[in-house]
Amino acid sequence: MTAASLRTRLFLVILAPLLLMALILGLWRVNAAQATAEELFDRSLRAAALAISKDVTISGGDALLPTTRDFIEGVAGGEVFYHATGPGGIYVTGYAYPPVAQGDAPLFEASYRGEAVRVTRLTETVTIDGLTGPSTVTVWQRLSDRQAFARELATRSAILIGALMGTLAIVVWFGVGLGLRPLVALEEAIAARSPNDLARIKRAVPAEVQGITGTLNRLFGQVEESMEAHKTFISDAAHQLRNPAAAVQSMAAAARDAPDETARQERLAGLEAAARRSARVANQLLSLDRLQHGVAASESFDLASTLAELCTDIATDVLARGIEFSYDGPETPTQIKGDRLLIEEAVRNLIDNALKHATGLTRLEVQLILENKDARITVKDDGRGLSPTDADAAFRRFSQVRPSDGSGLGLAIVSSVASKHNGSVGIDAVEEGASVSLRLPVTSG
Repeated sequence: MTAASLRTRLFLVILAPLLLMALILGLWRVNAAQATAEELFDRSLRAAALAISKDVTISGGDALLPTTRDFIEGVAGGEVFYHATGPGGIYVTGYAYPPVAQGDAPLFEASYRGEAVRVTRLTETVTIDGLTGPSTVTVWQRLSDRQAFARELATRSAILIGALMGTLAIVVWFGVGLGLRPLVALEEAIAARSPNDLARIKRAVPAEVQGITGTLNRLFGQVEESMEAHKTFISDAAHQLRNPAAAVQSMAAAARDAPDETARQERLAGLEAAARRSARVANQLLSLDRLQHGVAASESFDLASTLAELCTDIATDVLARGIEFSYDGPETPTQIKGDRLLIEEAVRNLIDNALKHATGLTRLEVQLILENKDARITVKDDGRGLSPTDADAAFRRFSQVRPSDGSGLGLAIVSSVASKHNGSVGIDAVEEGASVSLRLPVTSG
């Protein structure tokens, strides 16, 4: 599912609250228009009543003067009905049968000829034809007229608000597009790059986008480092595989040209050893590549029993070389979580490293000790020895502390396995021989 564009999302985020405010403002304007219409029309009714009352007094009960009639029509905002009585309730002028009041309120609503009307009454003492007494003027107007006026006010407000919102929507839409133009330019610049161009982005961008460009620059740097490391690994691997392959080829040619059966068997034995070394280097390279660019499997297993089985398998070969070999571990299970095969490979490399690099080796020991929340696997020998100061060269790929027939990958693989399992590896300070310890976290519970 494709997410909405950033421009659309910003447009909606900005416009949505404005639309809500416009709706609230519109409702307020409708109520305000209704109240305004009522107030204006009530004032008009009272003004008309006052004008009619004064005109009746001045004219002595005759019909309304033209100026008064024009005034009423001008201020009322709609058709106005009136009824005037003189002293003694005598009909003076206006429409017959005015709406009947339900009380003494000066303003009230009633019905006139089946229509709802708004009515006002004004009573004053006047003298007409020599008679003095109260004169009552009743003025009324249809409610539909004032409602139409209120609707007109509300419609004008709605049109104004709608025009403003429409203008604002256009401004926001194009304004957001203008504000996002640096992102579009950045996208075009990145799209124009070749796959091999991992240079830093130096284009000027707004402050809000600098975090994105910074992250991209870091990513480009990491990808470039990874590619360089991979190229270096392939180059080193090719170099390391060249020697064993040449040795196998040379041994095969020597076996073919052996002068007799005894020499052939000796050369075939050498060919077999060279093939094993070549296979060992290839396996180590695959393991190292898997550790660097893959994800280790995760399972919970008993490290003590795994090491016991591994040492049992290796013991025959070690003892056949006249080297004393022992394994010392706890009798209770030691549960850890990780890739069993990679951990076995790491321990095998520790043992293989001791066998290849320890001159005058007579004793080799493997220990498993629990220390706090870690399981420490230690491989010790009584050979030439290693110092903690040799750690940098020992654990670096294709590097050796002293020249030998090894590939320089064994301890590098051990270091990578430790890193993948949140553990550590180091060279212990001992008085005799070498001691290398691999620490792995024990599964809690």
